[in-house]
Amino acid sequence: MRITVVGMGADGWAGLSGRARAAVEAAEVLIGGARHLELVPGSRSARVPWPSPLLPGLDRLFAEYDGRRICVLASGDPMLSGIGTTLSRRFEDVEILPSLSSPTLARARLKWAAEGTEVISVVGRSPYRVNRALAPGARLLVLSEDATTPAVLAAQLTEAGYGPSRLTVLEELGGPAERQVSGIAENWAEPAGAALNLVAIECETRGEPLPRTGLPDDAFEHDGQLTKRDIRAVTLAQLAPLPGELLWDVGAGSGSIAIEWSRTHPDNRAIAIERDPERAARITRNAQRLGVPELRVVVGSAPDALDGLPAPDAVFVGGGVTAEVVDACLGAPKVVANGVTLETESVLAGAYARHGGDLLRLAVEQAAPLGGFTGWTPARTVTQWSFSR
Repeated sequence: MRITVVGMGADGWAGLSGRARAAVEAAEVLIGGARHLELVPGSRSARVPWPSPLLPGLDRLFAEYDGRRICVLASGDPMLSGIGTTLSRRFEDVEILPSLSSPTLARARLKWAAEGTEVISVVGRSPYRVNRALAPGARLLVLSEDATTPAVLAAQLTEAGYGPSRLTVLEELGGPAERQVSGIAENWAEPAGAALNLVAIECETRGEPLPRTGLPDDAFEHDGQLTKRDIRAVTLAQLAPLPGELLWDVGAGSGSIAIEWSRTHPDNRAIAIERDPERAARITRNAQRLGVPELRVVVGSAPDALDGLPAPDAVFVGGGVTAEVVDACLGAPKVVANGVTLETESVLAGAYARHGGDLLRLAVEQAAPLGGFTGWTPARTVTQWSFSR
């Protein structure tokens, strides 16, 4: 089966190259959203809208038209958070004929360099994904879900301390109805405009910006069950996240390890396993506010709660450390476990004796007032076992 994917801009048929037009005209079956199908002038091709829900119906849809010339209509660059990526992963013979993407057009309008701009899609995703990228001076291009997205982002930026940021909404880019609207996030009062829009953000804050990693402890809502920043830094160094990897955070508490793991790269994923429902809800709130809303939270106790989860690239065990839990996690390429009690230390020493790896004791002290002087206040000593295959 050969599938040709043609990217279309807001200028529709007029903006297509000769090769793209030829592919559309030669197709026996045109597949796309209603908006794209309407942009194509009359032809004898069968016009087929996308199934809903999309992904579960894809295989059946293309099997129905197997043996016929299929052309899929998409937006702009189909490989930019688009259907081209999905189809290329599912089918072998896929040809992509892109048009200019909306981020490319937006950068041209704003005169923003590509290498200094981050593109984030909130199409079908939580707008809180934007929070991960917030930093003073950052330039963000956000692919909107619909006409309500600009106002949602303005309120969200204000809540995150980035109210002074400048927003520019670019609507119908490349089309005859192209329009721009600009304003400051905390003063945003523009009515909803076109559904097809992109939001450009020039980040500015009056507060203290959050780093991608090394978050201060007060960045997390917690009840005391928190891996503190210094220990968290050592733990993440041992976990050594790589782009696209999946972490299990077992006994996640406030979710600090899973959240910082996810913030290191937009493709990183994490599953937080927490037996306390109240703490699990807190993890979800922390993940949302700190820009990693896709973090999955599983309510349950390990090792039973681990059954059926996708295989991880790394595991962190921060709460409920037992020999049974540690053994259930040993299939992962990287395992790190922390403990502060004598019982947990015994478990980790046993794991070290059986499996090797590294065993560390981490003692952190902070300077604090002591009468009229300054002395050292020690935190609980942490025993850490790490193991790599």
